[in-house]
Amino acid sequence: MKKIILFLCLITLLFSSCVTLKPTTVTRNASLEGYKYVYITPTSEKTSVSGAVVGGTYGVYGATDSQSTNPADVISGYFIKKGFIRLPDINPNIANQTIIVNYGETGRRGAGLSGYAIEITLQLISAETNEIICVGVAEGCGNTEADDVRIAINRCLEEIFK
Repeated sequence: MKKIILFLCLITLLFSSCVTLKPTTVTRNASLEGYKYVYITPTSEKTSVSGAVVGGTYGVYGATDSQSTNPADVISGYFIKKGFIRLPDINPNIANQTIIVNYGETGRRGAGLSGYAIEITLQLISAETNEIICVGVAEGCGNTEADDVRIAINRCLEEIFK
């Protein structure tokens, strides 16, 4: 009987620490066909540091782990994988084939024992007309803030390229 109660407690704890992410939403105003260049607006690096201290008979021991990610690099990698050419600046001669990508964090939501989920928004704009091609919104929840951002960006881009 004790094993069953312990098992049920563990299952409850496991499921209460998981988070259900909101569905990714994409608002499309135009097609991505005909574009082969991408300009990604610069973003700042996200760094997450976690650590632990353990005390024992022979002293106190500690360790830290640091992870960082730059959202523009994650976005760039996805577009390059899809065959786009990343430009360092916008070239007026090929503006009709260039997408501008803007990144922004749009919120955080508590996610039980696992911390919180970060919501990001990606805006894809035509470099020629400055009109919005599409806007995607997605959440990410990982072990660190850097993971949250990476997961959210990948979820958003997967939905945009569906």
